[in-house]
Amino acid sequence: MCASTPTSRAWASAPEQPASGLRQLDLELLRCARSLGHDAARDRAVARFSALGQHAGVWLAIGGAASVVSRGEARARWRHATALVAASYALNTGLKFAVGRQRPELAGLPALVATPTQLSFPSAHATTGFAAARAFSRLGAPRLPLYALAGSLALSRLYLGVHYPSDVLAGALLGTLVGELAP
Repeated sequence: MCASTPTSRAWASAPEQPASGLRQLDLELLRCARSLGHDAARDRAVARFSALGQHAGVWLAIGGAASVVSRGEARARWRHATALVAASYALNTGLKFAVGRQRPELAGLPALVATPTQLSFPSAHATTGFAAARAFSRLGAPRLPLYALAGSLALSRLYLGVHYPSDVLAGALLGTLVGELAP
């Protein structure tokens, strides 16, 4: 069983009332991710790994490298796909400010990393990761490693306690849609 905690700040507008079914599921899944399989060494490793996705860094590096080594029309397509990843990050940031959902705060289970903002919906790691996986695989890059990296980075945000599962799911869907715009 996952750790039991009261409620989170984002859903705490009426703490005496039970959370709706979807909100409760979001909280329970987050509690599980935040409480199962943790130890100090793993926490540090996941935090370092997750940093690869900060501000779309790893994805911009992959796209930039592919743009440099490609020639002709392939170079233009890689530049376009990499620009889509950057655009997905900008779109995600705008949505975070528009939605204004606060990051999770679970009693007894603090977040394991600092974040650039206190806004959580949707997850930028998930948005940029799935935008890159979709866009880059459309250019012929191997799908499995791209989606494995995107999925792992997205899930790392749950493990670290900085996103609700619905933040990650929404980010993955948004990123996939943006990635569809790749040539």
